[in-house]
Amino acid sequence: MSKTSKALNLKDKLSGNEMDLSLSNLSEVPVKELAQLSKATVVDLSCNNIICLSPDFCTLTHLVKLDLSKNQLTCLPDDFGNLVNLQHLDLYNNKLTALPVSFSHLRSLKWLDLKDNPLEPNLAKVAGDCLDEKQCKQCASKVLQHMRAIQEEVDHAREKRLLREKELEKKKEAKQREREAREREARKREKAEEKERRRQEYQAQMAALAAKEQQKKKNEEKKKKNGQAAADKKAAVEPVSKPRRSLIGLMFKLLLLLMVGLAGAVAACRLTDLQKEAACVPINVAVDDGLAWAKVQGGVVRQLALNLSSAAKELLESASKS
Repeated sequence: MSKTSKALNLKDKLSGNEMDLSLSNLSEVPVKELAQLSKATVVDLSCNNIICLSPDFCTLTHLVKLDLSKNQLTCLPDDFGNLVNLQHLDLYNNKLTALPVSFSHLRSLKWLDLKDNPLEPNLAKVAGDCLDEKQCKQCASKVLQHMRAIQEEVDHAREKRLLREKELEKKKEAKQREREAREREARKREKAEEKERRRQEYQAQMAALAAKEQQKKKNEEKKKKNGQAAADKKAAVEPVSKPRRSLIGLMFKLLLLLMVGLAGAVAACRLTDLQKEAACVPINVAVDDGLAWAKVQGGVVRQLALNLSSAAKELLESASKS
């Protein structure tokens, strides 16, 4: 609110239910003060310097008659249709080119003056000249019809827009579902591929183990065959050498038995009473001969030893003299 409007005492301007603020050099409407004076249903704001109305102006729903003629208004608030009790509206000689769509909500409006405004052609044609009371009433009726048609078009356009947005949202949701389905399918396929890969790896491991086990069995069979061949070869060789070893052993045993037998016979014939028997005579004679021979041989060995000793002694003496 301007300094001039602040200086105004609105109560001084109030007469009954009429508030006269014309020629007050206002650039803004004192909305707050007017809202406190709810009984002021008729407000005259003509012949001021008001360029626009604030959105708060639309809260003055108690207004019945409003005069905004001869100002500098270029537009009305979008929610101007909230003034549902407004019956008389004077917008003469302003700079309006269009009216807000919500204007169609002014169902109580009976009188309207839009002369001397640079209205768009369609709105100007509908508004008419408004040169008298009848024409101003017709202006109100026709403008409301016109604005209702615009409101329907706007509503229809909004419905179409909402429908289009809804369809776009449905398409978006469908695409989202399709993308999610593809992602689920991809994950499912990846899981199946991973499962198949693990299965192949398991089969490969089992095949490797089977091959290793088979090779192990082959090696064991080969070793077994080699061992059997060696055993067969040894068995083939042993029959040739074994009889010889067996014959030598048998001969050695027979010889040993013979010697033991002879020794026993000699001992029996020499040391027992059997020495006088005829069977022991040749044995004793053979033993005596053997002892005599050994004795003779012992003398020879002793003589040989004496000769060797003398020779060695002479050799040592000669060596010492030299």
